[in-house]
Amino acid sequence: MKITGANTPSMTSSPPGAAAAPPAPVAGASSAPLQSAVLAPAKEALAMLPDFDAARVAALRDALSKGELPFDPARLAGLIQRFHGGGR
Repeated sequence: MKITGANTPSMTSSPPGAAAAPPAPVAGASSAPLQSAVLAPAKEALAMLPDFDAARVAALRDALSKGELPFDPARLAGLIQRFHGGGR
């Protein structure tokens, strides 16, 4: 069966005006407590990250646009390549 993203007729139909039945549980699907246990390390790591300083980012963006902050695109490209393994 090809999935196109378009509305496709369902396998079962309900009479007009009838409420749709909730989906059946999927075999092997995790429960909410399990999800919480799995996500706990990620939540802890996220909590340890520093706060986002929107004012500082805006100031840096402004300085960069005014030419007050040096920017070397070739150096940035080299750092990206080295970080991602292209410069080894």
